Amino acid sequence: MSIFKKFAGQTLIYGLSTIVSRLLNFILTPIFVRKFPASTYGIFTNMYSWAAMINAFLAFGMETTYFRYLQKVEEKDKSKVFNNSFIVTIFTSLLFLLTILLFSNDIARWFAKENVDTISEYKNYIYFVGLTLVADALAVVPFAKIRANGRPMRYGMLKLVSIITFVLLSLTFIVFIPYLIKHFPETRSYFSSWYINSWLGYVFLSNFIASALTLLMLLPEIKTFTFKIDKALIAEMFRYSFPILIANISYIINENLDKIMMPELLPKHIADRDVGIYGAIAKIAVFLSIFVQAFRLGAEPFFFSYAKNENSSKVYALIMEYFVIAMMIVMIGLSVNIEWLKYFIEGGTLAQSEEYWSGLFIIPVLLFNYVMLGIYMNLSVWYKLSDQTRYGLYISGIGALITILLCYVFIPQYSYVGAIYVTSITYFVMVFLSYFWGQKNYPIPYKIFKIGAYMLVGTLIVYIHYTAFDRNFWIGNIMLIAYILGAAFVEKKTIIRMMRTKN
Repeated sequence: MSIFKKFAGQTLIYGLSTIVSRLLNFILTPIFVRKFPASTYGIFTNMYSWAAMINAFLAFGMETTYFRYLQKVEEKDKSKVFNNSFIVTIFTSLLFLLTILLFSNDIARWFAKENVDTISEYKNYIYFVGLTLVADALAVVPFAKIRANGRPMRYGMLKLVSIITFVLLSLTFIVFIPYLIKHFPETRSYFSSWYINSWLGYVFLSNFIASALTLLMLLPEIKTFTFKIDKALIAEMFRYSFPILIANISYIINENLDKIMMPELLPKHIADRDVGIYGAIAKIAVFLSIFVQAFRLGAEPFFFSYAKNENSSKVYALIMEYFVIAMMIVMIGLSVNIEWLKYFIEGGTLAQSEEYWSGLFIIPVLLFNYVMLGIYMNLSVWYKLSDQTRYGLYISGIGALITILLCYVFIPQYSYVGAIYVTSITYFVMVFLSYFWGQKNYPIPYKIFKIGAYMLVGTLIVYIHYTAFDRNFWIGNIMLIAYILGAAFVEKKTIIRMMRTKN
């Protein structure tokens, strides 16, 4: 089997598990937007934006660091890499948990702002989300161990169980119990003492239970852990991981700061609604983000393990080409089918539906941002493989600074539309810097004009579909098929050669 087939096979398994998990999670989106008004859904989006930011700190870059140091140490010392990586996440998790316990009241007041009546609710949200983050952080290194051992099936099974648990519990609290109370009044006594109808906190509680269950299922990986600190190794790992930590935090800033800043830069009655609309339309783009995530799960351990091969740079370049083609196909596919996909974020009333659908016009830009993010993640291989992780810090830091400055400029005037364009500008700069510095320090022969042509044609198709054909379903899908056939024709020689290649 060729190296491409092995890479594609593992990525496909990661992709299928990620797709199934995300689709199950996606089932909740139409339920949530029908159950909660945009302002309440805005709280949901804002809390998870903060969670993503904190999660980057708690992981401390140990996932990438673990993969890198497995390739740098002898076989007998690989257990030390796991032990020291896990010790770091234990420390960050305990520090965060202590912070939550000591300052929960102050944090709740900050989230509630002038609405004093919601402080107690926010406090519960903070406890549930905080405990979820701790469980997720402790699972980072064990999950990395599963990926490093080449066990995508186990990885997928654990992720699937976790998301099924979350979905079933959310449905129980949000749908099933209210149904019982309404249609079987005799059951009301079982719930009257504790159940709160339409309470957002049940979503966060369900997430915590699912994450805790996942951590328990990771015990076979965790049980090999011994609390033995190798001072020399952990110091070296810190030097490698710290720039990655800052880069990850900066990346999360680029991805989520706009949603965090909107409540600060917009009037309260507008902010919660627009964050809710932004969060809802982002759910339609989830299919492209799935593709990016599946690629990362398969690519990161592959890139590290394949780095010593003589033709590694050519392989990385070819992977980039096909990755971009696949992303553009998904981007076009989602854009031209928006007229039926929009019903996944249909509100409980016509007014709520129109409120959520008011953001549909900007979805192609949101999708293109995911394409740029995927390209950046692919480009970032050079500084990880060459142990020059400081460049990741520089690039993401510059991106974060651009995001912060431009959010202050665009959000007050253009709300979430401005925020999405800020992300576009940021990712463009990050892609350019990563490519520029990468070609100087770790040259990879990317065919940038060919890649650019695929992106340009795909973008023009979406633009024409939205402007000239008024998002017509049939014309859009005909153009999608034409793009796929055109790409297959251009790449036919390479595809045939790859399929014939053995070992």
